[in-house]
Amino acid sequence: MPERPDLPRGADRDRPLLIAHRGASGERPEHTLAAYELAARLGADYLEPDLVSTADGHLVVRHENEIGGTTDIADHPEFTDRHATKVIDGQSVAGWFTEDLTLAELRTLRCRERLPDLRPGTTAYDGQFTVPTLVEVLDLRARLSAELGRGIGVYPETKHPTYFRELGLALEQPLVAALESAGLNSSDAPVHLQSFELGSLVALRDLGARAPLVFLVECVGAPYDLVAAGDSRSFGDLLTPSGLAELARWVDAIGPHKDLVIGREADGSLGRPTSLVADAHAAGLRVHPWTFRRENTFLPTDLRSPGGDPTAAGDLVTEIRAHLAAGVDGFFTDHTDLGVQALTRTQGLGSENGPARQV
Repeated sequence: MPERPDLPRGADRDRPLLIAHRGASGERPEHTLAAYELAARLGADYLEPDLVSTADGHLVVRHENEIGGTTDIADHPEFTDRHATKVIDGQSVAGWFTEDLTLAELRTLRCRERLPDLRPGTTAYDGQFTVPTLVEVLDLRARLSAELGRGIGVYPETKHPTYFRELGLALEQPLVAALESAGLNSSDAPVHLQSFELGSLVALRDLGARAPLVFLVECVGAPYDLVAAGDSRSFGDLLTPSGLAELARWVDAIGPHKDLVIGREADGSLGRPTSLVADAHAAGLRVHPWTFRRENTFLPTDLRSPGGDPTAAGDLVTEIRAHLAAGVDGFFTDHTDLGVQALTRTQGLGSENGPARQV
């Protein structure tokens, strides 16, 4: 069997990808170098940075360009006048935004846990880390790949690309340039590129990006670039067999919300697999669902730990294993260690889930 270019060198190329969602974000504040390093050491195949731009055009790593909830900017009186309300992808958002700060200004801030009520233990690391640049994440990837003796991949996402393009801060060109500079813009490099906007992925390919492209999919709504262009298609329209066939002209994989792979029953318990994986595979697309989290509040009701505490850890391994049995080709998780457990147990089950799929 030929090697799979979508897996980092040294990874088990007969098993699904383990993608560390914003790093080991269940154990460290998300999108910090500490979260990425821990994820790599725990066994992640890929590190997932979300990309936004600073005022001076540097790509930095944040879940959103609004950073009031993930940094201590509210404690900096020198930035009080930067507080603003903006319309982003059709939604009004108030706060502080990366595009209103230079990189030097952003460097004066420190990161905070985004979900302190659900992950109080992680707040112990508040104030310890700066907001990293994409270049720093790529440098970390190279260092850890050498140290750990296996290729660690990166899985960047362009966040709100239409919005940033309209500001004159397009994300795609500096992303391709950074991959080129790091020696990662080749078809066999351990890189995937993802976006909720198909136009951003097409732009990346037009700029010479050679990595697999992954179109992210929500349960409801529509890609904002299609909305902005007056295209009436929704995410649901793009997941029909004909929609998937059209997507396959442009991209290599889809990244659907996990509930699109296995839905929930009326009581909130885990349901049965939909036809999405089979339909996507028939169109030649791989499937990497998101996001698997251990806290009760994110789990199906039948996999939650007893007691009703939304912060308590439930049975995430079983949820991941159900999706692996449904045939997914990879998955995003905040908890790399539990992802490794799910993969290990699935591989050891033999006939219960069948042999490892060859894709």
